[in-house]
Amino acid sequence: MKTKSCLEAADVKAIAAAAEAEALKQAWPVTIAIVDDGGHLLHLQRLDGAAPVSAHIAPAKAHTAALGRRDSKGYEDMINGGRTAFLSAPAIVGLLEGGVPIVKDGQCLGAVGVSGVKAHEDAQVARAGIAALGL
Repeated sequence: MKTKSCLEAADVKAIAAAAEAEALKQAWPVTIAIVDDGGHLLHLQRLDGAAPVSAHIAPAKAHTAALGRRDSKGYEDMINGGRTAFLSAPAIVGLLEGGVPIVKDGQCLGAVGVSGVKAHEDAQVARAGIAALGL
């Protein structure tokens, strides 16, 4: 049997604080979602000024990145490249850039999803949060 790391409350708090700091530094009104490796929501924060819909999109992006074990941008690129049939994939709804998996020793521990600004900026905030873990 393998031993696998998992996110603890302190990790989630560190990710959230670092992601929030990046968003505030850039003056980006976003929603930040953090999920575990099964895509279950551990943290959700909608910053002042973030659109209400972003509170639905950010967790979906995180869920997709966690279940797929890769950036949600990969799915967006696949669909934009013509593979529209992927839109029918079950349980994967956050098919937009901004979901980034949290990976340690080749294992996905969860993901961060951000929504509210340009897609690459959402991903920047997510990566800043993950960087707080020093993986």
